[in-house]
Amino acid sequence: MSAQQLPVVVIGAGPIGLAAAAHLTGRGLEPLVLEAGPAAAAAVREWSHIRLFSTWGEVVDPVAEKLLAPTGWIRPDAGAYPCGGDWVDGYLQPLADALGERVRYGATVTGVSRAGRDRVVDAGREDQPFAVHVRHADGREERIPARAVIDASGTWATPGPAGGNGLPALGEKAAADRTTYRVPDVEDPAVRARHAGKRTAVIGSGASAFTALAALAGLAEAEDGAGTKALWVLRRGITDSTFGGGEADRLPARGALGLAARAAVEKGHADAVTGFRTEAIERAGDGRLVLVGEDGRRLDAVDEVIVLTGFRPDLSFLSEVRLQLDERLQAPVALAPLIDPNVHSCGTVYPHGHRELSHPEPGIHLVGMKSYGRAPTFLAMTGYEQVRSVAAALAGDLEAADRVELTLPETGVCGGAGLFDAPEPAEGGGCCAAPAAGTVRIGTAPDAAAAADREAPAGGCCGA
Repeated sequence: MSAQQLPVVVIGAGPIGLAAAAHLTGRGLEPLVLEAGPAAAAAVREWSHIRLFSTWGEVVDPVAEKLLAPTGWIRPDAGAYPCGGDWVDGYLQPLADALGERVRYGATVTGVSRAGRDRVVDAGREDQPFAVHVRHADGREERIPARAVIDASGTWATPGPAGGNGLPALGEKAAADRTTYRVPDVEDPAVRARHAGKRTAVIGSGASAFTALAALAGLAEAEDGAGTKALWVLRRGITDSTFGGGEADRLPARGALGLAARAAVEKGHADAVTGFRTEAIERAGDGRLVLVGEDGRRLDAVDEVIVLTGFRPDLSFLSEVRLQLDERLQAPVALAPLIDPNVHSCGTVYPHGHRELSHPEPGIHLVGMKSYGRAPTFLAMTGYEQVRSVAAALAGDLEAADRVELTLPETGVCGGAGLFDAPEPAEGGGCCAAPAAGTVRIGTAPDAAAAADREAPAGGCCGA
């Protein structure tokens, strides 16, 4: 079989991987989607309780919709906000079903290389197909030849640690019985029991942390939530942009989410501890946990710790292919300047495609959340544009591949996230002042309706 007759292997049957398969199919290329989980969108299923801050109209890929149309699929209301579970049931699993045998479950990719060539060998490298090593759920191993590889495996399985230096805090692993890395589903009885009437530390400053704070505030106001308290641990200080873009956010539900987090602090359901970088997690005499900062500060003991410090890519199974990744973000070098939180301003990301996602190893592309490396603010519509361009390029249609077909919404937040830890205020404004240590209460309440809306769409359209 010639290389052109081989399938394009897509790693991951999440939103972006399935969209990639739909675009490849539409281009006359044969995709083979390898999903480690037992069903489509395994990662999204793990946050099925979280409402997206993108509408149905923004999380359904147009080409995938065409593939679904002959199956009798009914498009959900474009203006409604789905939960993760709705996204799975109403779109992602039906799309996987429409792709049929092109999707294989229980198939974990453990390695990608060139057939007969390790990372070092130059001779004849580009003439060889890719060799994708797979371990199946039953323990069987297989090596699949591929003409190209699209890695849409996401970052969900590799959350960031509590430690302020990027490493797990001392004692973090030993505290695993009281530490989680997911937004709690307080409607789940077991999860609710862990937090109701308890003191929970939430470490992080992004949308996931906002969602957790809003959930815990809702629990505090519930009949069985008396005594529920959150301790919000931030590495930076409280600034105008801490709670996101608010009403200036072009995704209104994303802005409302930040307002809900602000309300949690303003109403006293959460105390914000600023300028705190976790060095250690120690066990108190009663079994609870004590967070210790790099500056020696020790916070009052908490019953639970929720770590929501972002995600990072798993690059271990790509060690035998030649990638060119940014040294900070672990994103493709041409994409990194567009998304770098150290310099990125106002939430705008120029739509990008196959050229920004290319590597020295022709034929392999990291897409979706995986392409953003450690950078935040990924949107599903970004991933759909990525795979549209990559599929066109693989089909040889460079004119379509280079065409920009997307305008992304702004967050309403200016200033790179990385600058909030700078020792001096950034030039031209005070939003990036150095963090002040201490416990903070927010003074002025936001709009009452927005503040009280704990059902505000949360999480984001990326999922993984």
